Amino acid sequence: MTNRNEEGRDLAFACACGAVSGKLVAPGPGVGDHVVCHCTDCQAFATRLGAAERILDRHAGTALYQGRCATIRVDTGREQLRCMHLARKPTLRWYAACCDTPMFNTYKNGRIPYITVLVANCDPDRRDPLLGPPIGHLFTDEAAGDVSCLKRMPMRTLMWRFSRRMIADMVSGDRRRSPLFDPATLDPIAPPQPARAPEGA
Repeated sequence: MTNRNEEGRDLAFACACGAVSGKLVAPGPGVGDHVVCHCTDCQAFATRLGAAERILDRHAGTALYQGRCATIRVDTGREQLRCMHLARKPTLRWYAACCDTPMFNTYKNGRIPYITVLVANCDPDRRDPLLGPPIGHLFTDEAAGDVSCLKRMPMRTLMWRFSRRMIADMVSGDRRRSPLFDPATLDPIAPPQPARAPEGA
């Protein structure tokens, strides 16, 4: 039986049309990292799908939450998920084909286990209380506007934090519980596609 207190700590997410939905199970600053990435690939991902207004902040940043594989659930619309490669391989960019909503970032396969969830798709009333403020901003040299107010975070710092969760997922076998990869082969559930042309191109 599911503990009601645990349910109260979950954070729902959904694509723009609601066909793809799921939850982060008991997320928070102690078990995952809430960051904002300003890299040109994250910007291109949102822009090419016509979702910049939904996803990007005023500094062209994408808010991300990176947690353990088994704590991310896709409850509906898994068959609608697609993925593409942009310039910075081997990252896979996942989106909901039903409405072209950017959803997740992962490695090219489940052997290196990480999933980042795009925070813009999470319940707006609960995401700030549950995730806490971003702990840092990545690639601020690629951001828009005056970024002097942003707390910069080197990628190596995030990678060090991520490595502990990665090792835990590998040792425990939880990398095979990712909703985006086949548990037997660790291949993505949808074949990666080439990058799409920008909207209106």
